[in-house]
Amino acid sequence: QVQVVESGGGLVQAGGSLRLSCTASGFDFSAYTMTWFRQAPGKEREGVSCIGSIRAEPRYADSVKGRFTISRDNSKNTLYLQMNSLSPEDTAVYYCAPRGPPYGNCPDSWTKQGEYRYWGQGTQVTVSS
Repeated sequence: QVQVVESGGGLVQAGGSLRLSCTASGFDFSAYTMTWFRQAPGKEREGVSCIGSIRAEPRYADSVKGRFTISRDNSKNTLYLQMNSLSPEDTAVYYCAPRGPPYGNCPDSWTKQGEYRYWGQGTQVTVSS
């Protein structure tokens, strides 16, 4: 079955960096667009970054542009999120999710969580001031 497992979260001071990983199984990882979401306490889940399977053109939320970098290693079935210059506003549980159809890129609706079917358990990122 489709499974994604996030890891790499933790506690970091403002200005610091973390790299999140998402290991996928149960589907052809290289063929699918992958997206990072996050959910802060009391807030809705929001799209952070998306990377397609074809040409792998990434998209970013305005709040993380220039600070976060999404990448993927298809040989390892793993998605990454490098997060730099972290601020307390980045504190959230971070999730990854695949989206179909296969062999596509990130559509304009990539931030809509209702368009994703499979989710991991998330990894907590806490940024202290």
